[in-house]
Amino acid sequence: MELLIPINIVVSDRSYRIKIKPEEEEEVRRIMKEVNEKIVDFKTSYAGKDQQDYIAMALIMYATHPVTSGGKAQAITAPFLQEKLEKLEEIINQALG
Repeated sequence: MELLIPINIVVSDRSYRIKIKPEEEEEVRRIMKEVNEKIVDFKTSYAGKDQQDYIAMALIMYATHPVTSGGKAQAITAPFLQEKLEKLEEIINQALG
């Protein structure tokens, strides 16, 4: 059985506990930093939206672009994030529902 470590990630000031492989921690934290920066960018660009809209916009943008701002292909560097993004999308859809 694979060793998974628990870490807390923050998405727009909300903390989520996930379990990942130890070697994936740095990449997960980098990606979550990018997602949070994108949320802030959307807040600046689209005044009047609600917090869930900013989160959804950032995660949709991030999930649909095959290359990160660092130039690495997401599909290659972080395939495990697909499941995490799907769970976050489900949470967002329930909140907006």
